[in-house]
Amino acid sequence: MARPSPVLALTLGEPAGIGPDITLAAWLMRDARALPPFFVTGDAGLLRRRAEALGLAVPLRECTPEDAAAWFPTALPVVPAGPAATAAAGEPNASSAPAACAAIDSAVALVKAGRAAAVVTNPISKAVLYADGFAFPGHTEYLAYLAGPPARRPVMMIWSPDLAVVPATIHVPLADVPRLFTRELLIETARITAHDLRHRFGIGAPRLAICGLNPHAGEDGTLGREDEDVTRPAVAALRQEGIDARGPLPADTLFHPAARATYDAAIGAYHDQVLAPAKALAFDRAVNVTLGLPFIRTSPDHGTAFALAGTGRADPSSLIEALLLAHRLSARDAARAEG
Repeated sequence: MARPSPVLALTLGEPAGIGPDITLAAWLMRDARALPPFFVTGDAGLLRRRAEALGLAVPLRECTPEDAAAWFPTALPVVPAGPAATAAAGEPNASSAPAACAAIDSAVALVKAGRAAAVVTNPISKAVLYADGFAFPGHTEYLAYLAGPPARRPVMMIWSPDLAVVPATIHVPLADVPRLFTRELLIETARITAHDLRHRFGIGAPRLAICGLNPHAGEDGTLGREDEDVTRPAVAALRQEGIDARGPLPADTLFHPAARATYDAAIGAYHDQVLAPAKALAFDRAVNVTLGLPFIRTSPDHGTAFALAGTGRADPSSLIEALLLAHRLSARDAARAEG
């Protein structure tokens, strides 16, 4: 990839969701939160209509990525992408999926070409995309497809200053987790996590806490064999590679303050095992970070919230944190490239 511009590419997200709302609100808070310059990929007309509906004085400027930083102090820069988005707030229609996908496509193409520093994605609706024939399990897998080789398997991290967590299995039924939770999956997830903590977050020797799948980490096999047959051998293999991993650890005692001070990221067997404590601790400050991609991608840690779209009650805090983290990680990448 070419050397990146310092400007972030923010996707429109689901046009009928709160993505447009929180984008407008974030730009209005650009000075108060010292936000880095960003531009939106997508339909400026949709953003203009939403601003009018919300009574927000947000001037928009269609421009190129190269001009976005100059316009950012006085107008929200928009790099046009894809078809017009005609959906009303809270009411997705046939334009929603093509507009959302085009915004993602554009942002990824721009960051791969070095015309943006990182991709920040607003929430999309998988149900809306599936109805339009979307062939990927979710946002993360689509980004990995667009990234192309040499992307590793994408890994979802939920990050906040209080806690960083990674689920080994993500959006799958709980009944399927024991079958999918393999040594190979856990080892690969931990390797990618350690790599990106080291190279993207600047943590010299990342400490990983590995949750047991079963209550009390299986009680030496009396509460299920998975932690003896899968988790413990995986941790041993990781330690042989020089990765500072500990486990299996009981998840019910892993998230209090003293325990959190002993690791840099916790890896859980399944989604809610680690996302529930992360969201309890930092619901409005947590950021979704995709590890394993050849570019930086962050996102708010929430969904489209159709019921809040167009009401003026959507909270931009998580998007703001996603923009700040993307800027911090991309600045580190740029400094490492120069040095």
